[in-house]
Amino acid sequence: MRASLAALLLWLPIAVLAQGTASALFQAMDSNGDGRIDEAEYVAYMSQRFYLMDRNHDGVLEQDELPGGRGRPITLKEWQDNLRREFHKLDRHHRGYLDERELMQPPQ
Repeated sequence: MRASLAALLLWLPIAVLAQGTASALFQAMDSNGDGRIDEAEYVAYMSQRFYLMDRNHDGVLEQDELPGGRGRPITLKEWQDNLRREFHKLDRHHRGYLDERELMQPPQ
């Protein structure tokens, strides 16, 4: 499961390219415009990928909805729990939010 989730989260650099710049992605994630990304903003933005992949909108990514058609099904809750873990790995200063530099660095 962890390998599947990690592969799914690899889309972040692709999103940066699609947005044009890291700053544009950061601004898109910063929904309240306070210059930082809190856990709720991170999870909400990154959950958009889940919603796009969940073609039948049942809250579960089935095998045929996963990249490559492999892996065990994953629920929205599992997806978001993983995002929360990733957020805390990115939050290297343990401040409860990400700045632009932290967001763009790979999790440790």
